[in-house]
Amino acid sequence: MHPAAPGAPGTEPASPALPTPAFAALGLSAELARACSDVGYVHPTPIQVQAIPPLLRGQDVLGLAPTGSGKTAAFALPLLQRRVAGRQHAFRRVRVLVLVPTRELAQQVGEVFRRLGASFARPLKVAVLYGGVSVNPQMMRLRGGADVVVATPGRLLDLLDRNAVRLDTVEALVLDEADRLLDFGFAAERERVLAALPAERQNVLFSATFAPEVQALADGLLRDAVRIEVAGEARAAPAIEQRVILVDPGRRTELLRHLVQEGGWRRVLVFVATRYATEHVARKLAGRGMHAASLHGEMSQSQRSQVLQDLRDGRCKVLVTTDLAARGIDIPGLDVVVNYDLPRSPDDYVHRIGRTGRAGAQGMAVSFAGAGTQAHFRLIEKRQQMSLPREQVKGFEPVEVAVPPVASEGVGGVKGKRPSKKDKLRAAAART
Repeated sequence: MHPAAPGAPGTEPASPALPTPAFAALGLSAELARACSDVGYVHPTPIQVQAIPPLLRGQDVLGLAPTGSGKTAAFALPLLQRRVAGRQHAFRRVRVLVLVPTRELAQQVGEVFRRLGASFARPLKVAVLYGGVSVNPQMMRLRGGADVVVATPGRLLDLLDRNAVRLDTVEALVLDEADRLLDFGFAAERERVLAALPAERQNVLFSATFAPEVQALADGLLRDAVRIEVAGEARAAPAIEQRVILVDPGRRTELLRHLVQEGGWRRVLVFVATRYATEHVARKLAGRGMHAASLHGEMSQSQRSQVLQDLRDGRCKVLVTTDLAARGIDIPGLDVVVNYDLPRSPDDYVHRIGRTGRAGAQGMAVSFAGAGTQAHFRLIEKRQQMSLPREQVKGFEPVEVAVPPVASEGVGGVKGKRPSKKDKLRAAAART
């Protein structure tokens, strides 16, 4: 859908050559259709066109949807209409439960529900629950119940143990970013959450990938589900210019600083592999006069919120983070995503670059590749069905070469064998 103002959440441009139905034509009430207009939604996105009608009919839905496709509104709109609108009472009963993997995504999903429910005759009450902050304010907000609960599993179970929330009235369960929920250990918590829910309910599962674990979860949870796939949009990524720059590992920070300055980049999200690297790279950039900060999972919620706000407001130019920020964080006007370290999973490449080029804006994704990581990037290209040219930046041309596998005595080399630490030390000694 085209937002009236840049940066509206859950939006993407619709092709002018292909007329898109209005929200009301999908079966939404006039009240919610107006709410869409109020928040800047004009036309439904493909995932919304396919998901809203079956969800309004009460069917289970299994959706493959990339970041930035508008999937939050795709489930929020029909569930608000079918499960909440006109059924709010003095003591609110939780009718919709949304489970998400991270606190940032919880906040984002909760905000979408609040904005879409703002036009209800009785204001919608949304409880957003996540760890990393004091539990007491969340317990206070749950007094009198809630219409919609958006939560991370660990904090939800904590509040269930404290009898601060009841889930026996839930009519619809949504697992958002199901693949990442499983990565974060949701399998161990799933049975406790499901045991607190009524057996009869509508189930919705959205995931960016359909790994075997996700499919197994769907098979056990969903009944006669409508399956929806819009993953092809993520691979095409028409609004994102993707680049691969060859550089030696030791010169990546210097090259990053050069690119930010030469390109006039205003907001840059840089992905690294470890918490230590976030602080190390941010500190080196700051030491050279660049407004840079780090973001990682060991920071408090207030610290994380502050650095994200600094990036949005322009007080921070470069934010260095782990995959913590690959999903669930919306940064309007993000110019560039940089893969300083390549993602471990080819699927995570899509989630990372999906932070830029949102709401129809032009974005750029730059990946650094060295002698030891080019093979891994070729795997990413193969999985994403793409092929990108390799670039070199003048003054930063790489000099390191890939270390070939070392064959054992009397035995031919093993194709694809990774060199051991001793092999690498021998090769380094041979170059000196």
